[in-house]
Amino acid sequence: MPISESDVRHVAMLARLALSDEQVTQLTEELGAILGHIDELQHLDLADVQPTAHPLDMTNVMRPDEVRPGLTREDALANAPQTEDGAFVVPPIVGGGDDA
Repeated sequence: MPISESDVRHVAMLARLALSDEQVTQLTEELGAILGHIDELQHLDLADVQPTAHPLDMTNVMRPDEVRPGLTREDALANAPQTEDGAFVVPPIVGGGDDA
């Protein structure tokens, strides 16, 4: 499928790219080659090929979940600058004035 320089300029304008005449010529050739390869793929008989999301079989590479003891409340709050009733005290980030 041939692509013209005006097509390349139009796509560059849509992408907000400023291309020189040399770049337009180069991209016209490169995009034409890419579209040629795509055209070849469209002519292949793929009726017996199953659709895939990945060319290789994938397995879960994450470790299995294991229940382990966590921090106690006292350990979690040990280095907090300020606590109250067993919780972190953080400064307000929205509002914070008396008119809230």
